[in-house]
Formats: sequence, structure tokens, C-alpha cells
Amino acid sequence: MPTRWSSPHDRPAPRRQRAHRQRGCHMTASGTIATPKVDAVTISVIANGLVAIAEEMGTALRNSAYSSAVREGDDFSTGLFDARGRLIAQGNFTPGHLGAMPYVLQHVLAYYPPEKLRKDDAIFLNDAGLGSGHFPDCYLVSPVHEGEVLIGFVASIAHHVDVGGAAPGSQLVQGVTEAFQEGIRVLPVRAVRDDAFDEEFLRLFLGNVRLPEIVRGDLHAQKSANHIGKVQLRQMYRHVGAATLAAAIEELLERSERFARDELRKLPAGCYRFTDHFDDAGPGTEPIRVSVAVTVGDGDIEFDFSDSSDQVGAAINAYLNYTRAYSFFAVKVFTNPNLPQNDGAIRAVKVTSRPGSFFNATFPAPSGGRATIQVRIFEAINGALAQAVPERAIAAFSHWSNPNIGGIDDRTGKPFIYYDLIMGGYGGTHHGDGAEAVAAVMNCANIPVEMHEITTPVRVHRLELIADSGGPGEFRGGCGLRKDVELLASAARVSLLSDRHKFQPYGLEGGGSGRLGETVLIRDGQEIALGSKEVHALKRGDIMSFRLSGAGGFGDPQKRSLDAIRRDVAEGYVTVEAVRHHYPQAARSARPDRS
Repeated sequence: MPTRWSSPHDRPAPRRQRAHRQRGCHMTASGTIATPKVDAVTISVIANGLVAIAEEMGTALRNSAYSSAVREGDDFSTGLFDARGRLIAQGNFTPGHLGAMPYVLQHVLAYYPPEKLRKDDAIFLNDAGLGSGHFPDCYLVSPVHEGEVLIGFVASIAHHVDVGGAAPGSQLVQGVTEAFQEGIRVLPVRAVRDDAFDEEFLRLFLGNVRLPEIVRGDLHAQKSANHIGKVQLRQMYRHVGAATLAAAIEELLERSERFARDELRKLPAGCYRFTDHFDDAGPGTEPIRVSVAVTVGDGDIEFDFSDSSDQVGAAINAYLNYTRAYSFFAVKVFTNPNLPQNDGAIRAVKVTSRPGSFFNATFPAPSGGRATIQVRIFEAINGALAQAVPERAIAAFSHWSNPNIGGIDDRTGKPFIYYDLIMGGYGGTHHGDGAEAVAAVMNCANIPVEMHEITTPVRVHRLELIADSGGPGEFRGGCGLRKDVELLASAARVSLLSDRHKFQPYGLEGGGSGRLGETVLIRDGQEIALGSKEVHALKRGDIMSFRLSGAGGFGDPQKRSLDAIRRDVAEGYVTVEAVRHHYPQAARSARPDRS
């Protein structure tokens, strides 16, 4: 098997190009070396143009996708790379995909060196360790040629609604003990030849999924996105010229590295630690320890998750690429949100965890439900760095829910999968209350009720904020969200993917914790409590009630303004009874007005 590169900087350039490209040089027709000077304006235009290409790729992917996960949920990403496989630009999409992309390209090149790639090829992979952590996330990587010259690569990734395995949606946690149970696993393979999907690849891949036509449609949406990226990257190459583009990319990466290191130097140097827990790895299992040591140096930063629990025998482990992804996202949050997402910026960031640990799982550790841990990766880093720069930190989020309900639709006789993204509130910060019902640490969205009811046999009875669920503070935590979904098919199975049913979202600087979440099955009028990662059989008329935890508060609740408290009550975020308990200063001053 080809080498698995541990860093996007490990793989060398081809020997005859290496020395020149490392210096941003190019060979002239006479064989002499020329290093063009590129002014700051040109570099800025090229840098923004590269990002615009990645963004337009994402727009095309969203607009042509078949599944609600991609089309409405925005669970996808795009990126551009130079001929050496170095990341040069990304669209502003899901961090869990973006942070893994630099390493994905290196793995692709290990299997398919540039000289083995043809003009209209595309390489597909969804391996958890090589990709972004679980099989539903499928990458499509296309080389970009101008004539016979390789000028770069474009890549798209989409979360596919099903890739087979033990349960609809391919994200079952409970009862899955190894990756082989999770669906079809594809190491890098040439899936597109001569600008068309290889029919043998499609026959093999689609023959192992529950919704082949939807998956086929999303694969073609990825191919279309890559086509747009290829066309526009070639246009830029022709417009600015090979030498100027190469020199601009070198300067862009070097400037990005300097920018990242300068921003990191603004953080107080030191080592900061934080520990939290996941509820469990499924019913009857122990809590999972989440522990990080963040070491801020002179222009660099290291995140070490080695003190966390060992990998578990359930599908909720993180492969290192996924841990890297959200660690880099945290760097952007705590330094500068304008930090470029490219090879240069990530040079200042190191992410480690001992092999076999929860955050550096080794194959065949299962990881289908790893999406639920993304929030906790960030929250652990956030808790650590809150000790250094509390003014930049945020109290813990309302943990989101990602349930999958699958079965046979009685109306059509065909399989269906209800895939949902349910987002609650943000934690309070040093300057304001937490936002309500917004995706935490990823650019996904609550999927509209109408789309679910049109495409799957469900009826949504309730979608509302949960009063009194946000943690009290000078700045209140956002509320949890409740969504009640009735099954209209004869039978189905639900795979739950959530957390914070046992460990409350933390507050900061004296702020209170958010209320615990819960998942309830309402059957024949009776409420049955379910675990956050349970799998359960459903029958017609059952109602799944997803009740997310509230987010943490920030600052002493006694400092909250009376106007803010009155507004909370008037808008239904907080009840009068909760005001009496958490904000006695308001109760003493005057009874809050509901009007």
C-alpha cells in the first residue's frame, strides 16, 4: 500500500521541478531560471480569484445536488490545489471537510502520482482514515491540465445520504464494533475516465447503497462542481501566465504562514488544559473523556489530545484528519477569522494524539457517527484557551442532533431516509447573548420542515425553542431546540446521533450551564426516554421528540441588565419562574413585564 503521509508537506515535488518550485521559480525555454516579481495587488487579485473559484464550485454543487443533506443542509465543501498538491484555496463551507482536504490530496497522489493521471480523470475515495473521518463523506479529486501541463487539482466533498452498512444513513453508533460494518469503503480509485463516470465503478458503488439514484445524483453534482473549477482555474492560468501564477502562489503561501504565526504570537504563551466528556458510546457504556493540552509557542500552536480516552468499540471514533480539521478551525476563531485556509496557514499548527486514542483512532475502528464529536473538539480547545483569552471564548454550545430514520415508504414501496440536522443555540460571550438555532462550528443549516414532509413519510408537529434551557449569565446562553417528528410509514428504524444528555454544556466566567438535552419516543401517548446514540425500531404514529440541550451562559448572572431580562421573558426565552431563581436582582426590582 502507498505511504500514508502524516503531513501535507511530506510528499516531495517531482525531482526535476522540486528545487525551482520551492523557490517559486520556473524554467524558461532556454533552460535558465526566472523568478518573476509579483506586486501586492496582483497577489491579492489572484488570491481572491482562487477563493472565488472554490466558492463557485460549491454553488454549483449545492444547486445540482439531489439530497437534502447537500442541497438544503449544505453538508459539502470544495478546494483548489497547486500541481504539488498543496492547498491554495477553499470555499467557506464545512470545517470538518476543509481541514481534512490538505491530507486527502497527499493520499490521492500516493496512489496516483501526477504522471499517471490523465486530463479528464477524477479520483474517488471515502476511506475514513484517508478522508474526513467517516464513509458517507465522499471526495472527488480532479487534475487540471493546460494542454499536457498539470497546473493543479480541484476537489469536492459531499456527505452522501447513505453508503450502506448496518443502518439507513450509515451513521449507526450502537452495536457497530468495526469499520467493516459501516458500509462500502473505497480507497482512492479512478472513478472518472474521459470526463465520464466509469460504469463499473458506479455499478459497484451504487449497488451497495440504499438510495442509489439520490447518491448517483450527488456524485454527478460533485463532478459538475469539479468541471467548473477546472475551467476557471485554466482560465486564470491562461490570463496571468504560468510564471506569474506560480510566483503568486508561492508568495501567497509564504504570506499566509507569516500571517498565521504573527496572529498566534498575540496569544499568551503557555500550556492550557481542559477536560470534558461525551455521554457515552451508546446505551450501557461509560462516558468518554475529552482532554486537550494546548501549547502556545512563539508563532506556533500544538493541540495534544493524548490524555483522552482510548478508541471505543462503537462508531463514534475520530481519525486524526477529523481532529486536525476542527483544531485548525479553532485557530481561526481564536486568532483571526480572515486567516487563509491554505497550506501556508496550517504550517504553524500541529495536532497530535497517541495512536489508538479516541482522537487518533486506528483502522478498523468504526467512526460513522463521528459527526457528533465535532462540537466537542472545538469546545475542549475553547475551554483551554478561555484561560488565556476569555474575551475571545464562547460558552459551550447547545449540542446539535443528526438523526436518521429509514424504512420503506408505503406510498412508493421504495426505501426512504429521513436525514436531519437540528441546530440549537450558541453559548454566551463576553459581549453578547448566544444566537438561537444556528449551526455550531460548521456551515450547515436546519433543513426546512417542508422538504422533509415532501420527500419522506413524516409529519413535523413541533419546531420551537425550549424556554429556560439556556444557561444564565450576564450574557445568556442560547436555547435548546425541540423538534417532534411523526412517522407515517408502517415501520422504520431510527439511529440517534447527539450528546449532552448527561454532561451539561459549560458556562464561562461565572455563567451557568445549559440544561441537559433529551430524546423521547412518544408512543400511544406515553413518553419513553432514549439514549443520545441509541437505535430503536419505530411504528406508524410514533413521534420522535428531539430536545436539544441549552447553551452555556457567560459572566455573573447578577450583572445581567434588567432590560435584557424583561426582553427574555417577553420573547419567551426565559419564564418568570426562572427569573426568580437565576436573576433575583430582577425579581427584587420589579416583576418582569410580559408585554
